[in-house]
This record gives sequence, C-alpha cells and structure tokens, in this order.
Amino acid sequence: MILAWTICLLMGTGLLAWLASRWSDTLPRIISLAGILLFLGIVLYIWFGHPAGGRWIVHYTHSWISAFGIRITLGADGLSLLMLLLTAFLGVLSVLVSWKEIKTRVGFFHFNLLFILAGITGVFVSLDLFLFYFSWEVMLIPMYFLISIWGYENRTYAAGKFFLFTQASGLLMFLSILGLYFVHGRSTGIYTFDYEALKGTLMSRPTAFLLMLGFAAAFLVKLSTVPFHSWLPDAHTQAPTAGSVLLAGLLLKTGAYGLIRFVLPLFPQASHQFAPVAMILGVVSILYGAKLAYAQTDLKRLVAYISVSHMGFILLGIYAFNQIALQGVIMQMVAHAISTGGLFIIVGALHDRIQTREIGQMGGLWTLVPKMGAMGLLFVLASLGLPGLGNFIAEILILTGSFMASRILTILAALGFIAATLYSLRIMQKVFYGTVLKKWAIADFGIREMIVMGSLAIVIIWLGLFPNSILNGTQKMVQGVIEQVTITANMAQNENR
Repeated sequence: MILAWTICLLMGTGLLAWLASRWSDTLPRIISLAGILLFLGIVLYIWFGHPAGGRWIVHYTHSWISAFGIRITLGADGLSLLMLLLTAFLGVLSVLVSWKEIKTRVGFFHFNLLFILAGITGVFVSLDLFLFYFSWEVMLIPMYFLISIWGYENRTYAAGKFFLFTQASGLLMFLSILGLYFVHGRSTGIYTFDYEALKGTLMSRPTAFLLMLGFAAAFLVKLSTVPFHSWLPDAHTQAPTAGSVLLAGLLLKTGAYGLIRFVLPLFPQASHQFAPVAMILGVVSILYGAKLAYAQTDLKRLVAYISVSHMGFILLGIYAFNQIALQGVIMQMVAHAISTGGLFIIVGALHDRIQTREIGQMGGLWTLVPKMGAMGLLFVLASLGLPGLGNFIAEILILTGSFMASRILTILAALGFIAATLYSLRIMQKVFYGTVLKKWAIADFGIREMIVMGSLAIVIIWLGLFPNSILNGTQKMVQGVIEQVTITANMAQNENR
C-alpha cells in the first residue's frame, strides 16, 4: 500500500499544516517541508529498493465501489516513479521559495499546495480510469485557490480562465471514460474502469477516434498546445512563484503523461490517424510560442510562452511513434520542469525586490545581483538548448526521432532552436546586461534561495552529462508503448489490404 500511503501522507500533511496556522505562521511551512521530504524519501526508497521485475515496479489494488466496477488500483513503472520524484523535488522547492513570499493565510496556502501535489501523485499512479479522473479534478480546485487568493493584480480573471479551460476539457475526457466503460461492458459483459482490462477493447474505428478525441482534448489543453494555450500565460503571470513552478513543472506534464499512458495504449489505431494533426500542432506551438515569447514585455509572461514552445516539442515527439523520440519526450518533461522552474523562481525573486515584471524597466542588474545573474544565465542557456545541459539532450532526441516520421515538420521544428536563442538571449541582454535604467537597491540571492537554485542547477547539469540515469529507468516502459502501438498499426494495415 506504499503508493496509497504517499497520497494519504500529502493530504494529511496539508490538513495538519492548515490546523497549525492557528498557533504560528512558521509551523505550516515546517510541517509542509517535513511532509514533502518524507514523500521524497519514500519515492527514493521505491526507486532504489524495488528493482523492476514485471510490468509494474509497485502495484496495489483494492475494491472501492464494486457495483460499478470501480477499484483503487495504483501502479508505478519507470515513468511513474520519475514523475513522482520530480513531484517531490519541485514540491520541496515550492515550499522553500514561498517561505517569505507568502505572508497571508499561510496555513491555507500550504494546504492547497499539498493537495495539488496529492492530486498530481494520484494522476501519475492511478490505473483505474475513474480514480484517474478523480485525481485529475483534485489538482484543479486547489490550484484555482492558489492563483485567485495569492496571485497578482488580475488573479481572479486568470484563475477563472484556468478553471474553465481545464474543467471543460476534463468533462470531455470524463465522457470518453464513460463511453469506453460502456463499450467494453457491452462487448465483454464486464463493466470496469480498470486500465489493463480496457486496453484492447473492441470497437469501431469512428467510435475509437471519437473517444480518443475526448481524452486528447483534456491532455492537449493541459499541455497548453496552440490553439488551446491562452489560459497558460494568464495563469503563469498572475500565480505566485510556487504556483508557476507547479504549473510549469508538473501540471503541464500531466498532459504529456496522459497522452503517453492512456491515449496511445488505449487507442493505438486512432492515435495513428490523429498523428499528422498532432505533429502539426506541435510544430505550430514551437514556432508560435517562440514568436510570442520574443514579443513580450512582461518577463513572467515571456517565460510562460517559453513553456508553450517547449511543450510543442513534447507533442511532436509523442506522435513520432518511435523509441528515440519518446525517450526525448520524457527527458524534455524533466528538463523543462527544471529549467523553466528556475526561470520562474528568478522572475519571482526579481518581482519581490523591484515590484515590477516589465523588462523595459530593468537593465544592468548583473552588477547588483551577480548570483542571480549567473543562475539566470545558466537556465537561459538551458532553455535555448546549450549542449551539456538537459534540454539539449531532450530536443536532439525528439528531433532525431521525429525526422524518421516527418522530415518537413522536423526541419520546421528545428527552427525553434534559432527562435529559442533569440528570446533567451533577449532575457539576459534586457534584464542583466545593458545600461542601468534605474538605480535599484536590491539584495542578491540569500542562503535559502541559493540552496533552491543550486539544487536546480545540479539537476539540469546532471541531466545533460548523465542522461542514461533517466533513460535507462524508462526504457522498458517506452519499448512497451511503442511495440503495442506499432503492432496494432501493422494489424490495421494488413486488414485494409
């Protein structure tokens, strides 16, 4: 039951932190940090203490609502554990960056933060589609509160827009889950939401394609794919720093995870039909996101559009349908979380010090905050894909794999490297180099902030130098997904002949 207990741990810690705020504003921070560190320890224990033997490294199932075939089924393979490790790591950093930023309703803030992490954990380990949807919704409401209560000037609008986009697309996914449930029940006589049982459900091609679109809608919206991306810049801009870190580092990745875990295995043939459209949307997201990033004057909004561009690489790689591209996708999921998370923390620290995000009011800040400038340079170089850092490995693998699927789209996607260089170097030139526009009296990163940034720096460099530490752990899962999709596609081609 170790996976179930991790979710209970996060929820229980969140409740305890909220209650502890009656006595002190420091207690919720300490309790939250301790709870997430314990969660991190449990994930590391599973990672190193349970070598992969079968399909799932850890698996648990228990009856829940048996009359409707609903069970509490949890499982973790290499991909799930990697995402849990990322969740715990960014959760710890989110508490640390909020230590002094959040000054009001501290207990309720940490309650929402922990419940977001619990929902994300549920998404990454749920093998019952009803439980998966339940976890998907658990992420939504606390993030809405995080933006609407502790956000900036237009936080109510941004929170409402985030809620409407994700809730509407989530309902489409729920309808598809119900459709799959009834289709499987009528063809087999067994009504179940079990993930393994639903794979291979016999249905007509139009039905499979329609159900697949319901799942894809939720995941593409969460992935901020153009043209479903407009909620993301507003949410990022208005969210507190911890909210932006969780949005960029984890919530966007639930969309990618959903495509890999559910859409491809449940609807392999329909996924092949949808692949050309998905790859075009990926390339459009890369180039359009990069163009808008370069045009922004708000530094936080600029970083938000960087996320839109980077998520395009993920979509392109998923629908290339080969192991090289899919391994690159998984690397991109981690590398983007680290590099963009670092940029959002720097933007939050700057805003806290100078009370503006307008690039036009900055300039020459390196001399005042050299530690911040050095960290900014590292993560800007990571975002543009500098060799030796994690993003480079991810994007090269994706482009290599996608080249096998579509040369034209890969060439267009590669232009994203040039665009990334332009918008990334613009950040350094306008913010940290150039002429000093105002005489700011600001402090550089302190010890707590350097611990956070140093941790992110170590990880992004490690990913660039030792990518096999990630790729080896997910290789078995990637092979399984690609083999299943390829076999199904070949069978469909043979039937057509």
